[in-house]
Amino acid sequence: MNKTLQILKNEFIITATRRSFILTLILIPLVSLVITLFVSSANSGSSNILNQIISSNILNQIVSSPQQTAIEGFVDESGLIKLLPDWLDKTTLKAFPDQASARQALLSGAITGYYVVLKDYVPDGKVLYIRTDYNPLSNTSQTQAFDALLRYNLLNGNQSLASMVDYPLKLQTVSLEPEPQREQSNPLTFFLPYVVTMLFYIVILTAASLMLNSVTTEKQNRVIEILMVSINPSQMLAGKIIALGLVGLLQTVVWMGAGYGILLLGRTSFNLSAAFQLPPSMFIWGVVFFILGYALYASFMAGVGALVPNLREASQATTVMIIPLVIPLMLLNVLINDPNGTISTVLSLFPLTSPVTMMTRLSAGDVPVWQPFLAAAILAFTAYLVVRAVAGMFRAQTLLQGQTFSLRVFINALAGK
Repeated sequence: MNKTLQILKNEFIITATRRSFILTLILIPLVSLVITLFVSSANSGSSNILNQIISSNILNQIVSSPQQTAIEGFVDESGLIKLLPDWLDKTTLKAFPDQASARQALLSGAITGYYVVLKDYVPDGKVLYIRTDYNPLSNTSQTQAFDALLRYNLLNGNQSLASMVDYPLKLQTVSLEPEPQREQSNPLTFFLPYVVTMLFYIVILTAASLMLNSVTTEKQNRVIEILMVSINPSQMLAGKIIALGLVGLLQTVVWMGAGYGILLLGRTSFNLSAAFQLPPSMFIWGVVFFILGYALYASFMAGVGALVPNLREASQATTVMIIPLVIPLMLLNVLINDPNGTISTVLSLFPLTSPVTMMTRLSAGDVPVWQPFLAAAILAFTAYLVVRAVAGMFRAQTLLQGQTFSLRVFINALAGK
């Protein structure tokens, strides 16, 4: 156990302290965050400029038109207005007995204008508005107050009914869908699952490739011969898988956390609907499928590294190993447009394609709850079998020799032949 921990510690420190790894770990989310903040600030700046223009125009109108705060009058020739509600501000509207007195007040500057409710108001609803200037665009500052006064009297002083007339609709939306649906015309409907797919393809392939490079480099440099003196192959395999898995998990958590924060920031800045906000469970499933997917493919890569004599042979073998991971990328349109279709479901349950496919489906739409659990269980069982098979390949006889890679030889080695 101590020797396994030593291998683990050594592999983790060497890999995690590489300049390339640190730059990749930090720069990718940092650049994405800077771009998001730049676009967000640009939108906010445009909005602030617009608000300043609007505010300055309003302020200029208030300064240049002090009459907006003056009193307006009304004359009721229909006899409709019999009740003056308590909320009516007497400094806002003033009643006059006839048009002559209202006109005199208007000409003297006591009021800015007055309304005349004509005798035939009830059948026709006609109201005159009289002012000194002829300006169709002039504001009638108390129109809403006078409108509320008319409505109050039309309803015989029933304030509750008047409030219902003012606001007849209290809309409460109830959706039959479990979650908001994404608009198909929105680019994020495709772009969001696309980013998630590429993220998991990259992190799983990168972490698994670290295992392949580590084993083949040590074989090529003959370091493996020195290690065989003090440690057995199974301890070496366990230490390398756990160490490089922790490195990959660190990268996955940082990238997913940064992506989640950027998506949250983008939702606030760009008024994205709730349909484009990934649930916290997405983060949990991401960690689960990364660990299981890494365990599976890192074991495959370790087996390849144990067989081949050098890094060049290993690189050629990688092409064969990653074919299952490439299949979801080739069928990405199908997975995003029909996340619960037959092809999507089968690929998400098949262990070699499930790490990437299931994350694509979870980010593209609703997935039945039992399917991620079933996919994780199948993937965990498959990874367990592969790890045990590769552990059998990790023996001194295999590690200290090398041969040209072929799929037949690799499968036979996994089967213990």
